[in-house]
Amino acid sequence: MRLTPLFAGALLAALATSASAETITIATVNNGDMIRMQKLTGDFTARNPDIQLEWVTLEENVLRQRVTTDIATKGGQYDILTIGTYEVPIWARQGWLLPLENLGAGYDVDDLLPAIRGGLSLDGKLYAAPFYGESSMVMYRTDLMEKAGLTMPEAPTWAFIADAARKMTDRAADINGICLRGKAGWGENMAFLTATANAFGARWFDESWHPQFDQPEWKNTLQFYVDLMKDAGPAGASSNGFNENLALFQQGKCGMWIDATVAASFVTNPADSTVAGKVGFALAPDTGLGKRGNWLWAWSLAIPAGSQKAVAAEKFIAWATSKDYLALVASKEGWANVPPGTRTSLYQNPEYQAAAPFAKATLDSINAADPNNPTVKPVPYTGVQFVAIPEFQGIGTTVGQLFSAALAGQMSVDEALSQAQAATTREMTKGGYIK
Repeated sequence: MRLTPLFAGALLAALATSASAETITIATVNNGDMIRMQKLTGDFTARNPDIQLEWVTLEENVLRQRVTTDIATKGGQYDILTIGTYEVPIWARQGWLLPLENLGAGYDVDDLLPAIRGGLSLDGKLYAAPFYGESSMVMYRTDLMEKAGLTMPEAPTWAFIADAARKMTDRAADINGICLRGKAGWGENMAFLTATANAFGARWFDESWHPQFDQPEWKNTLQFYVDLMKDAGPAGASSNGFNENLALFQQGKCGMWIDATVAASFVTNPADSTVAGKVGFALAPDTGLGKRGNWLWAWSLAIPAGSQKAVAAEKFIAWATSKDYLALVASKEGWANVPPGTRTSLYQNPEYQAAAPFAKATLDSINAADPNNPTVKPVPYTGVQFVAIPEFQGIGTTVGQLFSAALAGQMSVDEALSQAQAATTREMTKGGYIK
C-alpha cells in the first residue's frame, strides 16, 4: 500500500502525538459525582490530546489508606489524589502537596465558597481544588412524615428526630424510620458520630488533650445512637456507610437519612430514586446546646509533591473544578446534578435554584458549620467531624471500630467507651500530647 504525502504526514503527526502523550494517574473515590466525572472526561481529552488519563477508583476507606501510604512513603503511584478537608492542611504543612498556582486566568479562585476554600488552604495558598463541597443535613420522606402526623421543622432537635423515626418505622413494610452510618472508619461512622457528639455537648479532647470518652456527654451520644438504630434502623446497620444508606433511601426503605448534603441530587433524581418526588430537607439536628450536628467537608483534587507530571495534572484539576465543568454537567445531566457546594456563583444561578430544591438547605448547612469552634465546651483543635491532627486518622478508625461493634451488639456501650478512652489515651501519650 502506497501512502499519499498528505496521509503519511497525518499518520506521522498522530503517532507523534500518541508517543508524546503524558498519562496521569488519578486516584479517586467511588462516589456518584466522581463516577460521572469519569464519563465526561472526553471533553478534557479533546481539549488536551497530549494528556491521557488513568483511573484508580476505590471505596472510601481503601482510598484513604492507599493514598496516605503512597504519599507518606513517596511511592509516586498517583499524579492526582482525591483527598478531603482533613488531609489538605496537614499534608501541605508536611510538604507533601504542591500549591495550585496555575489554574488559569478564567478559573476564578475568588468564586470558591470561603468556608470550603479556607479548609483547603495553608498560609493563603490553595493546595487542593474542591470538586464538591458538603455539610450534612436531614433528608426525609414527606409522605411518611405526614402519615406519622408530624411536620418536620426547618431546624429539628434530636428528640424530634428520634420520636419521628420510631413512629415512621414499619418493619412489615420494610421501612426503617432512620438510616445512619454504622460502617467503621474515621471518615465513615466517626464523621457522623463526631458531628452528632458536638450537638450533645461532647468533645474528643479537653483543653489539655485528655480524651473525653469517660464523660457523660459521650455516653449520652453513643447510647442515644445505639438505642435509636436498634428501634428504628435497618438490619446490619454496622456495615452501612454513605453508599449503602443512599441505596436504602433510594429504594424507599428509610424514613429519614442524616448524611452528606451532596446526596440530595441523588435522592431527588427520578432516574435513580423511587422516592424522588417525596423528599424534604432540614438542618442537621441539635439538642438545644447551641451546636448542630452538621459537618464541613470537600472532596478535592490535589497534586502530590513527588509527581513528575504536575503541569498536566494541574490542567486536569482546573478543568474538573471549573465553572465550565459545572455547565458541562448541566448540559448533559441537568442543573440539579452538578457537583454542589464549591462556588458562590452556582448558588446565585437562577437555573440552579429552580432545578435544585435542596440548594438553600445545602448552602445554609455549609455556612452554619464552624470548624474553628466546633464544640459546646472549649477544645484545642479545629475540625467539625474530625480532629485536625495527624494522629486522628488512626485513632478515629480504632474508635470507629469499637463504636461499630457496639452498634452490632458485640459489646456494650460502656465497654466501647472504656476501650476508646484507653486506646486514645495511649496514642495521645505516645504522640507527646499528654504526659
